[in-house]
Amino acid sequence: MRDGQPDPRRGIRRQALSLALAVAPFGLAFGVASTQAGLSWVQASGFSVLVFAGSAQFAAVEILGRGGSAAAAIAAGLLLNVRSLAFGLVMAPSLEGPRWKRAVWSQLMIDESTAVGSAQASPRWRRYGFVYTGVAIFIAWNISTAVGAVALGSSSTLITRAGIDAAVPAAFLALLWPRLASPDQRAVALGGAVAALALVPVAPAGVPVIAGGAVALAVAAWERR
Repeated sequence: MRDGQPDPRRGIRRQALSLALAVAPFGLAFGVASTQAGLSWVQASGFSVLVFAGSAQFAAVEILGRGGSAAAAIAAGLLLNVRSLAFGLVMAPSLEGPRWKRAVWSQLMIDESTAVGSAQASPRWRRYGFVYTGVAIFIAWNISTAVGAVALGSSSTLITRAGIDAAVPAAFLALLWPRLASPDQRAVALGGAVAALALVPVAPAGVPVIAGGAVALAVAAWERR
């Protein structure tokens, strides 16, 4: 308790641990995918340390594995990570500080850390939730990437047989669901989801994400009017 406000640390840590456990299977899957695309375990681990971008990493190794160029892989990753610009706008007021510190924090700008941080009531706890969750997932993601590349890289069907590929979408739904409290919020989410799903079979990686966000914004503006 501080200044009459409850201390949310325990809840934040519980959420961060749950999300880290949900992300770990996805990291295993990325390690396997990287090995199958021709990367060594050192390259896969370095990719996760330096990029740390989940779905963007998957898109990049898929393109490389199919013989695509590095430029195409980078472009796909950038498209998928355009949403991070919105995350930065949401979290920037709570992440004030020297440029070097903000640069370090930007490495943690992912869906899960932003979701936990932005759910807190005060700037102090928003920053705490963002950093704590980001660090927890960074550790889980990198350990699981290395394990997947070293121990499971020879298995081409383990991911789908074990249902590991469904772990992170399920975690995202768990993050989103509590926020859909009103009919307007559900309409915005549904509009974005329908647009993204419709484009998945025909559009390049990243485009469905951008289109879904654009449709969600349009629905939100229409709802406000």
